[in-house]
Amino acid sequence: SMDDVLHVEIEGPVATVWLNRPKVRNALNALLIGGLREAMTSLDANPAIAAIVLTGADPAFCAGLDLDDLAEGTLGGGGSASPIPADMGTPVIGAVNGAAVTGGLELALACDLLIGSERAAFADTHARVGILPGWGLSVELPRAVGVRRARQMSFTGNFVGARQALEWGLLNEVVPHDELVVRAQALAADVAGIEAATVSAMKRLYWAAGSVTPAEGLVVEREVNRSWTERCGFDRSAFADRRGEIEARGRGQVEVE
Repeated sequence: SMDDVLHVEIEGPVATVWLNRPKVRNALNALLIGGLREAMTSLDANPAIAAIVLTGADPAFCAGLDLDDLAEGTLGGGGSASPIPADMGTPVIGAVNGAAVTGGLELALACDLLIGSERAAFADTHARVGILPGWGLSVELPRAVGVRRARQMSFTGNFVGARQALEWGLLNEVVPHDELVVRAQALAADVAGIEAATVSAMKRLYWAAGSVTPAEGLVVEREVNRSWTERCGFDRSAFADRRGEIEARGRGQVEVE
């Protein structure tokens, strides 16, 4: 059943989703793909969930499509849409605990931000397998690392380790392995501290502005800003209260660092 291949934990406003086929390095079979899409869609629709952490049961994050399934033709070539819907409003934080390969790399790229442990590693082996990506890799990988590095990964199939991934901008942070999920959940809790409607509007704004040229992006942003302000109004006193809280929070954070 789906529960055997996917594990969802909810604590307060944060959901943690574990890919759970560790014996096959969390390879994606039809059951796991369907289960992940269903879990993401229902968590996104749940107003109590403010942020989602996606990770894998050790030792891997996700080895990509289960090639045994692929050989049997049960996956339809992976040509269906990514199990992480691009139009989700809920932020998704990837906690990359090991290898993220091919379809697994595409799952990582579908997350809004990525925290890796020192065991995180990334490879695009689509061409080596003899297939082409269908879940957004050719769009998202160059956006993450730049087009030359993306081509290097896709044309060679070579692995990029955690430190290099951090230098290249594929990872936001690298943390010790046993702190990985806790760190991702802490960032998710930071996200949850903001009104959900505003965060999802911000996420969709990034998506819309990033899908067009920079000049068009500025037009998109102005339009979204205008309609948001009209719909939500601008309450000066609430703004002043929030500004005080934000300044206090910022002072605390700067002192910590």
